[in-house]
Amino acid sequence: MNVSTGGRRLRSRGATAALVCAIVLLPGPGYAAPGEPDPTTGQSIEDIRDQLDGLYREAEVATEAYNAANEKATEQEKRLTTLRKDLTRAEKRVKDLHSLAGAAARTQYRGGDLAATGIQLLLGDHPESALDEASQARQAMRGLVNVSETQQTARQKLSEQTEAATKELRKLESSRADKAAAKQKIEKKIATAERIEAGLEEEQTRRLAQLEKEREKEAEARWTDSGGSSGSSGGSAGKGKGKGPGGGTQVSGAAGKAVGFAMAQIGKPYVWGAVGPSSYDCSGLTSAAWAAAGHPIPRTSQAQWSGLTRVSLSSARPGDLIIYYNDATHVGMYIGGGQIVHAPRPGRSITTAPAASMPVLGVVRPGV
Repeated sequence: MNVSTGGRRLRSRGATAALVCAIVLLPGPGYAAPGEPDPTTGQSIEDIRDQLDGLYREAEVATEAYNAANEKATEQEKRLTTLRKDLTRAEKRVKDLHSLAGAAARTQYRGGDLAATGIQLLLGDHPESALDEASQARQAMRGLVNVSETQQTARQKLSEQTEAATKELRKLESSRADKAAAKQKIEKKIATAERIEAGLEEEQTRRLAQLEKEREKEAEARWTDSGGSSGSSGGSAGKGKGKGPGGGTQVSGAAGKAVGFAMAQIGKPYVWGAVGPSSYDCSGLTSAAWAAAGHPIPRTSQAQWSGLTRVSLSSARPGDLIIYYNDATHVGMYIGGGQIVHAPRPGRSITTAPAASMPVLGVVRPGV
């Protein structure tokens, strides 16, 4: 082997080694930080769908926690307002009694008789029956004792009301903290889901939409297999006659008004914590619909599940509420024909869907 040939081979091997090093050192695809899934890392479309569903489910669970804390805070604010008014009245009464006791003490010290009229006006149930001149002196002395006892009672009541207001304020602060924590969790989960969806390619988005349609068809079959009601009050939802909006069954009375209200909201956006009129979350829609029908119901899906009359799945009829998931964190209104109207999740609008599109916990009936 001559020198020139050997040199060429060495240069060739060197170039190959350099190329290999360059390939090894080339930056690979970026990976999201833990807890921030990246849809471009080779996941199947089913995995991406499950990931998104999980994030939105967690956001909905947090939304129900937010709604419950908000309801509790609202009631506590009302209670605190009432307690503060009572406290103001109690403080004024103690002040008036203190002034009266002082006046009585000064009068006695001077050796005179205290006119009982002021005492009667303050302590008596019927101030118009104030003492006549003949008995004023005797009743005045008795009134001094009453003033002292009443003052002691008033001070005790003032102390109790002060303590009650303080406790209620602590509860309110706790509820507000719960709201803030739930809000932070909701926003974090939604932001992660939106980031995943924004990173999807057009073909992935199309396949996701197709997957949802396939799941809807499967859900319709599941409803039939599970013995779900067709909502036959007023006519079969599967026939042209008697069909209501969205393919549901026509229904009258309060249930009909509730269904009509809910169906009229179709197309409005889901916004967590919202109760209308421009946007709703799932339980915000159902509570607003039944309020519009003249039958107010609890605000949250969990309270609706625990507080309303339960009926069997096979007897579900339009206007009934179908509660979903073991923790009762989603709700839709049954409209017949195996369909519900509901506010699905952030980024979506109020729409109809198969009643079996989510795991059914049970059915409740408002207005009974």
